[in-house]
Amino acid sequence: MWRRAALIVGAALYLLLWALALDGASSLVAPLVIPLVLVVLIVLGVALDRFLGVGHRSHHFEGDDESTP
Repeated sequence: MWRRAALIVGAALYLLLWALALDGASSLVAPLVIPLVLVVLIVLGVALDRFLGVGHRSHHFEGDDESTP
């Protein structure tokens, strides 16, 4: 529930900042484009992995979790 509310509020804030940037605050455009570029790169990377048939690997951690303080 809280995660969904945070995503909705974050998306609304992001869209508000884009509205301000399109209204004339051109200094906001570069910082607002960065998350979009990162999302596109991640989506393309995941799509390439699926296209090439690269499966998800399990994580390998050194040592035992119970022995570490």
